[in-house]
Amino acid sequence: MSIIRNKTGEITFVYPACPGARKVFLAGDFNEWAPAARRMVRVKDGSFRARMRLAPGRYEYKFVVDGKWTADPGAEGLAPNGFGGYNSVVQV
Repeated sequence: MSIIRNKTGEITFVYPACPGARKVFLAGDFNEWAPAARRMVRVKDGSFRARMRLAPGRYEYKFVVDGKWTADPGAEGLAPNGFGGYNSVVQV
């Protein structure tokens, strides 16, 4: 599961445990795709997490893992990004 929803309307983006990963950031249309705007925090299970409150809507995003743009392996959906790859999609 890559997205956790809570009762207050916040969602938590989860990048799975990756022993070699040092820094993971969350970038998407909600932060103008800024690759270092939202650093994710490593938790006890080794995964990286970032909690956000987003207005209802559809959002595209990617993880930036040690500088490499990576689609969410557990995303709810994918959308072509215009560069030959895909962005992950979440509906809030």
